[in-house]
Formats: sequence, structure tokens, C-alpha cells
Amino acid sequence: MLSVGLTGGIGAGKSEVSRLLVEHGAVLIDADRIAREVVAPGTPGLAAVVEAFGEDVLAGDGSLDRPKLGSIVFADPRKLAVLNGIVHPLVGDRSRALEAAAAEDAVVVHDVPLLTENGLAPLYDVVVVVDTDPATQLERLVRLRGMTEQDARARMAAQATREQRREIADLVVDNDVPLEELRRRVTEVWAELVRRARTE
Repeated sequence: MLSVGLTGGIGAGKSEVSRLLVEHGAVLIDADRIAREVVAPGTPGLAAVVEAFGEDVLAGDGSLDRPKLGSIVFADPRKLAVLNGIVHPLVGDRSRALEAAAAEDAVVVHDVPLLTENGLAPLYDVVVVVDTDPATQLERLVRLRGMTEQDARARMAAQATREQRREIADLVVDNDVPLEELRRRVTEVWAELVRRARTE
């Protein structure tokens, strides 16, 4: 089994790269999706978040109001650290369980947005970074996700720098390109991952 850490800044196109890797046969473990699952209604994770941030972070149906919580934590590094301290251990436990269930010869891709920030690179056999010019990131966040420019810049500033991500990368996917070119680049990365999986 080859354990791959996939990361990139918000708006870099990491989700598209992970989708293309799955098309090639990768087993995907998506930390963002798991992070939503561990704070679903009725979970100990959601109870811990409410205890830390108050009932105001709940939506009318009892689920987590993610935009509301995001506006709180991304404006205050200490509050973000509190949230991460609740969610990250839960995500780590679930991710390890999913990896243990994968086939012996699988290429397991862990989609981890904060891999760089949390010093997680040593946990993986290979780190793949999806890299994009910050101006492209900003444009995508405003155009595709409907964020204000101020919110988008705050989210970007809360993450590692482009240089910090590239420093930990074994492989870099440059994503300032049209989808067809990205598809070709991901195919090349997949071939390299398969090669490494055979030599592990």
C-alpha cells in the first residue's frame, strides 16, 4: 500500500485532482468530508464544538452552521486552534480506520487541506501538492464559491504559504491550466504513484 498525502491551498483545485486520481483507481480518504461527519448532529464532536463556541454555531435544524463557525474561527487564530484541537483527532482516528480497510496493493490518497500547517507530511509515503497562483485562488473563491474578497483573503491567510507547501512536496501538480491539461498532468502523477507503490 502506498499512502499519499494530497494537499493544496483553498481554491487550488485539490478536489478536482483527487477526483481525477479516483478515476485512475486511487482509494480516496477525504479529510474535509470526514470532518463534516465527525460533527454531524448527535456526535460527540458536535457536542464538543457547541461546548467550546456556544449554541450560536448551530443552525435551526440542530446541525453545525459551518459559515457562522468559519466567520468566528478564521478571524481569531486562538479560536481556530481550539476548533482544530476538537476536530483533528477525530478525523485522524477515522482516516486511519479507513486506510486499514484498503487493499494491500492500493494507492490510498488522503485529501488533507491542512497537511502542511499541521506538520503531517511525515505520516505519508508521498506528498502531492496542488499548486496555484494566489491570484487564481482568490478569483476562484470569489467566482465559484461566492465568497467576498475579504473572506477569501482571510481563508487564504489562515493557511500555509505557497512556498511552505512546495517545500514539503514530493510531487507538485501545477493547476494554473485548463481542465484537459490538468487531466494530463494528473495522469503523469498517477503513473509515478503506481511506480512508487510497486517499489515500496
